Amino acid sequence: MTQAPLPEDRTLLIVDDDRQFRERLGRAMETRGFDVVIAETVREGIAAVREKPPAFAVVDLKLEDGNGLDVVETLHEKRPSCRVVVLTGFGNIATAVAAVKFGALDYLPKPADADDIMAALLAPPGAKPTPPENPMSADRVRWEHIQRVYELCGHNVSETARRLNMHRRTLQRILAKRSPR
Repeated sequence: MTQAPLPEDRTLLIVDDDRQFRERLGRAMETRGFDVVIAETVREGIAAVREKPPAFAVVDLKLEDGNGLDVVETLHEKRPSCRVVVLTGFGNIATAVAAVKFGALDYLPKPADADDIMAALLAPPGAKPTPPENPMSADRVRWEHIQRVYELCGHNVSETARRLNMHRRTLQRILAKRSPR
């Protein structure tokens, strides 16, 4: 996928509650020519948008104080031309569709690197994304799905096992293991 050169307005808002990732991505994007503003919460992200709507944004879907799609919605109210990429640790089809409906250009699983994010932000309209260099393994996708359902069930093992149509002890063994690569 070819990417367009950086436009005149290089303002970039990064909204993520993972401090290390947010700061590392901010530094990486600054070295690539962006003027970066960072925010940790939905509230901070919306405040930054209202103060000065950026040309680009990278927004984590799940933040400590709410849903990153609230920031995306505010971005497109204040600056409809803003190019937004949504990041998430728990990717699924429903949230990807919701992100696109709210105006995101792309939806990338975490941990995404700065090159992938920049390529998504600067992709020409209608361009198909290139396949990832290191996609998640099937075991990792399964583990992420189980973790997401477990979290949505309030960390209730029995309810999670019921919803996943899985034996409770099998689920407990899976939850006790480390995440696959």
